[in-house]
This record gives sequence, structure tokens and C-alpha cells, in this order.
Amino acid sequence: MGNRIKTAFLLAGMTALLILIGRLVGGRTGMLVAFLLAAAINFFSYWYSDKIVLRMYGARRVDRHQAPELWSMVAELSQRAGLPMPKLYIIPEQAPNAFATGRNPDHAAVAVTEGLLRLMERREIMGVLAHELAHVKNHDILIGSIAATMAGAIMILANLARWSAIFGGMRDDEEGGGILGLIAMSIIAPIAAMIIQMAVSRSREYLADATGASFMGEGESLARALEKLGAYSGRLPLKTNPATSHLFIVAPLSGRSLASLFSTHPPLEERIARLRGRRSGPGRTEGVSAADQARNFWDSLSD
Repeated sequence: MGNRIKTAFLLAGMTALLILIGRLVGGRTGMLVAFLLAAAINFFSYWYSDKIVLRMYGARRVDRHQAPELWSMVAELSQRAGLPMPKLYIIPEQAPNAFATGRNPDHAAVAVTEGLLRLMERREIMGVLAHELAHVKNHDILIGSIAATMAGAIMILANLARWSAIFGGMRDDEEGGGILGLIAMSIIAPIAAMIIQMAVSRSREYLADATGASFMGEGESLARALEKLGAYSGRLPLKTNPATSHLFIVAPLSGRSLASLFSTHPPLEERIARLRGRRSGPGRTEGVSAADQARNFWDSLSD
């Protein structure tokens, strides 16, 4: 139920933002157009956001004959997790990474990059796949897909407003925002993208790590995979839209820019430490399972 409420808040907030942008840009007419656009986006993001994200990254669907090893690993983990077999996709990128998408477990998809399959050992790949299936099990994937779609829509609207201003489509009158609307758009759009990134709670990554480790029966494989993913992310950065970075198992954006301060992903060091049964830094714990630590962390946020 918590994730449903979170999804509803995200949709409501993004809808309100789109309507506000429409009001600033085009007055009452712009507000009506933005409302209709938001309604269409909400509908299509629920039903088709997974297809949009997969197409964005050129993901190619594979079956048991085209990728037998990948298929067997996902089939085994899905059985352990009590989940339907998801659709499988391979992204033609050398940077190792992965994500899950889809509106529910019956319509889920798991996508991995070619680099992940090439650079990881079998148990490490299984650890990554277990993490992604944990997102499916925990019903995290819908909100991530909706967030990506809504962020893209906001950026498109911002670009349209800029072109409208260039060609004189905006008026500084009592209805529209005119040049003030454009300035507001320039400020609101990046803030909106940041809000969307933060909408997917960092704690869900801890919980997915813990749940994935329970599917594997141990956390070391995923911990080793996260170490490799962190090492390769600097050398082989994945070209991606910042609005969709929260979908991946590790943040695909390289560098230590200001955007990293607002990352939806917890520090890799902390995730690895939890998987290995201890906390890093102050408050460190020994002998407590990664699953228990992640659940305790989630419970503390819910209090």
C-alpha cells in the first residue's frame, strides 16, 4: 500500500507541476492544454512507460534460445522468488548495468547491458538479477517507470516553451507568464527532474539489496557485483538521461557533479557493507544479516 500512495503522490505532484507550467506559459489556455497533456501522460505512462524506457536505450528482447545462460539464471531466480518469468532484454552498451521495469510482476521486464554479461562472473550476474527481481517483488518498478516518463514530458514542455519564446509565441500579458514564464520554466524544469530522481526513495535500494540477497541465499555475490559496477562506472560511463538514472542498479552517471548530491542511490560502500553484514562508519553493527539491517532501516524511515 505504501508504494501505491507514493505513486499517487508522484502522479499528483507531476500533474500539478505540468499545469503550473502551462499556466505560466500560456495562461488559461495553456493550463487547459497542460491538464490534457498530463492526463494523457498519466494514462500512457501507466500502460506504456516500460516500452518507452526500453526503446530509449535500444534494448533488444531475447528468449531462451538467443540468451540461454541469461534465461536460465532469471528462470531459477524467478522460481525462488515466486515470481512469473519476466521478459528479458539486452542493452547494446559496454558499460555494465541493469534495470527492471513494468507496471506489475505479471508485466515485468529485466534489462541488462552487454557489458554486464561480458565483465561479470555468473554468480555476480545472478546477484544483479536477484536485485532487479527484488524490485519486481517489492512493487518498486511502476513508480520508477512513471517517474522517468513524467520527467521526459516536463523536459519536452520546457523545450517547447523555449522555442515558443524564440519565435514570439509567448506574450507578457495578464494570462500568460511571458518572459517570466520562460524564466520560471528554466528554473522549474531542472528542479522537477531532481524531485523525480528523489521520488524513488534511496531506502528501496537497500531493501532490494536485502531481498535479492535472500533470493541468492547469500549477499557476497551481489556485494562483489556492486564493487565491480562501481569500479567500471568511472571508466565506462553509460550514456543516459538523468531522469532515468534511478532505474539502474547503480547510478550510471560518472563524475562528482552537483547532481550526485541528489542521487536516488545510496553510497555503494554502504550498500556493500550492509550486504556483508556490517555497517560502515559510526553505528557499525556486526553479526546482523543484510536483510535484517535493510528492513530495520526501512522501518526506521516509516516511523
